[in-house]
Amino acid sequence: MTNVRWRIFFLILGTVAINYIDRASLSVAMPLIGKEFAISPAIQGILLSSFFWTYCLMQIPGGMLADRFLPRAVIAASTILWGSFAALGAVTTGWITMLLTRLGLGISEGPIYPAGAKLIGHWMTPVERGRAAALLDGGAPLGTALGSLIIAGLIAALGSWRLAFVAAGLGTVACGIGAWVYIRNHPHEHRAVSPAERRHIHDGLLDVENRVGQGAEVRAMLASGQIWLLFVGWFCFNSLWYGFLTWVPSFLVKTQGLDIGALGWASFVVFFAGFAGELTGGQLLDSWLRAGGAVPRVYRTLFGFASALATLSVFLVAFVHSEAWVIVLLAATLFFLRWCGMYWTLPGLMIAREKAGFLAGAMNFAGNISGIVIPVIVGFIVSLTGSYYLALMTFAAVGAGLFVCSVGMRYRRAV
Repeated sequence: MTNVRWRIFFLILGTVAINYIDRASLSVAMPLIGKEFAISPAIQGILLSSFFWTYCLMQIPGGMLADRFLPRAVIAASTILWGSFAALGAVTTGWITMLLTRLGLGISEGPIYPAGAKLIGHWMTPVERGRAAALLDGGAPLGTALGSLIIAGLIAALGSWRLAFVAAGLGTVACGIGAWVYIRNHPHEHRAVSPAERRHIHDGLLDVENRVGQGAEVRAMLASGQIWLLFVGWFCFNSLWYGFLTWVPSFLVKTQGLDIGALGWASFVVFFAGFAGELTGGQLLDSWLRAGGAVPRVYRTLFGFASALATLSVFLVAFVHSEAWVIVLLAATLFFLRWCGMYWTLPGLMIAREKAGFLAGAMNFAGNISGIVIPVIVGFIVSLTGSYYLALMTFAAVGAGLFVCSVGMRYRRAV
């Protein structure tokens, strides 16, 4: 049996990783950009938040685009467009023009996750979706980790954050072309898929359809308490994740006195721990399900354990001052938090496949509201208090919210 489905999702991993290199570039370069543009922490928070204004609004339309035009075209077009906006960031002359490029980046990147979730429903059997979701969502911490090294390294070597933006943007465009060449919407459309792999996928998906039935009304979906727990849980997950993505570099510079080279390596350790956690969570989920674990018990235990440890770790960061321990606790927070990246398997679990793109987009819309508010809240907290203590307590609070939602869901067909 061939493994085309896994090659596709390794390509998706690379695509999402480049996505996050583009996002992380602003966070890593912010200490330099803040000085060059003479902007306060509060304005920096608005600038870091601006990407999410349009990214959030594009989630539900992005899911509908994936349902209507299918994932291949949506993923390729989205990738090429956001690479272009990432490169345009290099020619900005102030924070307002930078903000405009971030708005364009948000519009372009919006459909990528809903389309990826749709692709999982077309290519992966139920006991493979945890690892597929880990590859889809694992690009976030991997790209942030690599972006920290790449962007910081380019800035240190070339003395220019602008050249770093150009390099990241061009790499993204190339990846979008590669996605169009290799990805297909369905197994029967891909010439490299063997008959054995095609039967394997078909039989697994047929079993899912026989068990869950057909169809789901959007109104009934939005009336479900389980769906709202999914939305709030994903909001809490992203609040902690985006808090780290947008403010950890500045936090390490301000509290630990790291220079740009040390910052790149410290950020790499923290965010690569998140990538390792993503792969660990996906493997544990699939292994436990293959061993016959009851679906609700598997999900509730995995997500509850991970969110509890992530919350504890970020809470403790506020009370340690050693550089090494700060980095260890930040890394532990992301290692366990990213187990909950397996939330991307839930749209296919809670709703029929023909509406999975819409539900994935709605889930990510709810989650990315946090990207609008959390960077701004943290920016104002730091500006008003001159400290990151209350910001860390905010992160711990949303971690606790993720725990409550994760243990409260029933993890079965919702509508």
